[in-house]
Amino acid sequence: MKNSQHNNHVRSKNRNTVEEESLINQKLPKELLLRIFSFLDVVALCRCAQVSKCWNLLALDGSNWKKIDLFDFQTDIEGAVVENIARRAGGFLKKLSLRGCQSVGDSALKTFSQQCHNIEDLNLEMCKRITDITCICLSRNGRKLQKLDLESCSNITDESLKALGEGCPNLVHINISWCDIITERGISCLSRGCSKLQTFIAKSRDSFIDNECISHLANNCPLLEVVNVRGAMALTDDAILRLAQSCPNIHYLCITGCCNLTDSTLLALAQYCHKLSTLEATNCSQFTDNGFQALAKNCHYLEKMDLEDCVLITDNTLTYLASGCPRLEQLTLSHCELITDDGIRQLGMAPCAAEHLTILELDNCPLITDASLEHLVACHNLQRIELYDCQLITRAGIRRLRNHLPNIRVHAYFAPMTPPPPVGGSRQRYCRCCVIL
Repeated sequence: MKNSQHNNHVRSKNRNTVEEESLINQKLPKELLLRIFSFLDVVALCRCAQVSKCWNLLALDGSNWKKIDLFDFQTDIEGAVVENIARRAGGFLKKLSLRGCQSVGDSALKTFSQQCHNIEDLNLEMCKRITDITCICLSRNGRKLQKLDLESCSNITDESLKALGEGCPNLVHINISWCDIITERGISCLSRGCSKLQTFIAKSRDSFIDNECISHLANNCPLLEVVNVRGAMALTDDAILRLAQSCPNIHYLCITGCCNLTDSTLLALAQYCHKLSTLEATNCSQFTDNGFQALAKNCHYLEKMDLEDCVLITDNTLTYLASGCPRLEQLTLSHCELITDDGIRQLGMAPCAAEHLTILELDNCPLITDASLEHLVACHNLQRIELYDCQLITRAGIRRLRNHLPNIRVHAYFAPMTPPPPVGGSRQRYCRCCVIL
């Protein structure tokens, strides 16, 4: 009896659902339903496709598959899935992210390039099975391609860049980070064929980017705005000078780990790249106050600066930045061991402090004391401050800062206190080194 009632309830519920769905289909025209479906992600579209035959046709209509991000399914995605999507979306598909889909190989991307000839933005980061074959197929079928991410595609060689240079003239964004087989020859081919490049990203531990590579970019890609050559240890000031002279629109530059660069690099940027807003220069240990004086004098749009391990800079650099960079939002000074409370005071009094400064990193600045925190109480938008291994900072100083800025996140570390020696007993205590001796 109970089973019969349950079955009747289920049938009634299903009938109501069908009736409601039919009512929606009657009230709303197909074009409007398609428009609604166009706002759904992959998961929602697939669920809608299971509701009814009508919704299946609407949900799987190619016009709803213009932008697809499969990152959430990366452990499950096989090449066949990409091929099915390519056939379904066809010329509608303009943006596809296969980031992390390590099972997808050249065969699937070949089908994709043939079916989706209007693709503009393709992310293949961590697709480690793809080879030059994929880029050759893209060059034959993807003349509208504008953005391509090949980060950590370790099998990509100069042949890929040669193919892209020949077949993808509208490319404006390329990421070839950790593609360590690439050489100067590949960069030369790419830059000659893709003169519209605006973003060039080539991070690596021991980067293949050298002075010749930068020369090719400077000679052929004058529209560059974003350049990331993190880890290019072979670069010298001459390369950055040529880049700055030829590409005055650069607003983001990452030269982290380029340890051969000197103040001449900062002088070149100051002279030619007045739109610079982000500078990442970790471990550029030869930069000094003189270079940053020139930079602050001419680059008034600076918002983010990472100067970690720029060990020669002093409070003077902060004085220059405070007076010349009114938009400064994020500043990293970790391991800049010559910075003192006076430098932080200059920063705290700067026009940027109260309005814009949101992140300040001061890890391993041994001369910083609680006085620095007091100089920052007027920085009302300060959201986070890093104080790891600042041994002169106290808990009381942090509490006072939080009283003024209750929403600030303070990251600090205090070593546990050494317990007092035990009282009593006649046995002499030795430290470990004395025992060894």
